Amino acid sequence: MKYISTRGQMEPIEFQDAVMTGLAPDGGLLLPESLPKIENRLAEWSELSYQELAFEIISLFVTDIPPADLAELITDSYATFDDEEIAPLVEVGEFHILELFHGPTLAFKDVALQFLGNLFEYILERRGGKLNILGATSGDTGSAAICGVRGKPNINIFIMHPAGRTSPLQEKQMTSVLDDNVFNLALDGTFDDCQNIMKTIFSDVRFKTECSLGTVNSVNWARVLAQTVYYFYAAFRAMEKTGADSVRFSVPTGNFGDILAGYIAQKMGLPICKLILATNENDILSRFFNSGTYGMADVVPTLSPSMDIQVASNFERYLYFKMGQNPEKLVSLMAGFQEKGSLFVELNENGVVDDLFVAGRGDTAATLATIKKYHDLYGYVLDPHTAVGVTVAEKFQSLDVPTVCLATAHPAKFTQAIIDATGEGVRHPALDALADAETRCDSIANDIVAVKDYLIGHI
Repeated sequence: MKYISTRGQMEPIEFQDAVMTGLAPDGGLLLPESLPKIENRLAEWSELSYQELAFEIISLFVTDIPPADLAELITDSYATFDDEEIAPLVEVGEFHILELFHGPTLAFKDVALQFLGNLFEYILERRGGKLNILGATSGDTGSAAICGVRGKPNINIFIMHPAGRTSPLQEKQMTSVLDDNVFNLALDGTFDDCQNIMKTIFSDVRFKTECSLGTVNSVNWARVLAQTVYYFYAAFRAMEKTGADSVRFSVPTGNFGDILAGYIAQKMGLPICKLILATNENDILSRFFNSGTYGMADVVPTLSPSMDIQVASNFERYLYFKMGQNPEKLVSLMAGFQEKGSLFVELNENGVVDDLFVAGRGDTAATLATIKKYHDLYGYVLDPHTAVGVTVAEKFQSLDVPTVCLATAHPAKFTQAIIDATGEGVRHPALDALADAETRCDSIANDIVAVKDYLIGHI
């Protein structure tokens, strides 16, 4: 299996090279040359444990790591989770909640970033050299990425977060990691500013090469690949419980990486009949799927900070497929967006962008109301991001097909929102332990040169 750029200006590369490259040299995102079709393996796979299923799926995309080594990487990556199912499915009212917060930082990012951290270490051990990871986070990616590589030899990690725009616990999880290879940068701006600086730096191929830069953001294909696994696992569990032959997923969406994994799983042959895209007030993606127009607006701080994003970096991968995998069309579309801050995709004969997707918005009031409703009716506490997904899922409810709502973080990471909604707090011992933890973080200007200078000074 080889990997190509959405923008078509690089030669195909192997999986390990794709992992270390992150963002393609031509500014595009990496994708496999083709997607395997697996319909005839679904029955067999439905009987597997999470780790066994991960091996079967990931091995289809990895041809340059020996199977025994890949199996060990997967086993090690999920040994840190506190539930033997890794991603258990819980029935709550009419929905099936997929709990993706059982990893070490209590967020869905652990599912991919524990694996990616081990991949980096594995590749460096065999190739030699050093890796300097530059990442941007709107909340949970930072702590999960840091946890995945903290203390690992020959790896440094530099994580930018928008100053004051993550939850206090999200910030504490990042900045309380004091390993010598960990650097936290509080950038004076929004997550989109952090992400734009990161992508601009990666587009400077000479600087990227000289500094041995790599990425843990979902622009790294390995992140998306690892996330496809839980769509398969959850679909199997939901169909077993209900006897249905297809499933729907509701996904709280910011950077489009999580829902892209579901899109990839569906294209491979998993019977997903609908992807429900849920946004908060930062609704560029829900507006796109409802109108065909993808247009920037100002970022609005919300109760679900990991979704406070306007420019979704993984959206380019979707557009690549939407443009018939034609790099020239994709490049033209992205150039127009870069120039005008908006782009348009024609609606189909059904008056929508894509029949697989429906999209909606759950604002702050709706999010709080949903948290309260599910707490009062079912004794189940949703974090604000998950509550956005459930809010929108209710708008597109189907009694014929089971709906799986992705629970992307433990509610204890957003205590104030839970108190505001229910009058009661929720706690987790791993977070309680951070209360008096020492922290380390450097403030930095919203400036590409400032970030480059910081990297040069600390590598």
